[in-house]
Amino acid sequence: MALSKLERKLRIRRRIRKKIFGVAERPRLAVFRSNTNIYAQLIDDSKGVTLASASSLAKEIAENKVNKTEQARLVGQLIAKNASTKGITEVVFDRGGNLYHGRVKALADAAREGGLKF
Repeated sequence: MALSKLERKLRIRRRIRKKIFGVAERPRLAVFRSNTNIYAQLIDDSKGVTLASASSLAKEIAENKVNKTEQARLVGQLIAKNASTKGITEVVFDRGGNLYHGRVKALADAAREGGLKF
């Protein structure tokens, strides 16, 4: 029997998390994509803490009436800015089981342009 879309995504997410681990020097950039919004967090897995975060619900992004791909690009710029204020330059990218295109790719490209290396 074929897997549902959600089961397939969860299986991919578990496979990714087996290999990816963020530490304080190189935290994990975790992306969560819902139907309406997109969220990004910098996570130190060794301590289990979030170092920085950004989402499309942030005031400066939510007031812009743009499409979801453009919102993801703005979130990528915001997470890069938040990371640079914390002194973080290198991250490990965790796409969260999502395919690397569309909104996830827009966020990653904008974070790279903002100065993050991954």
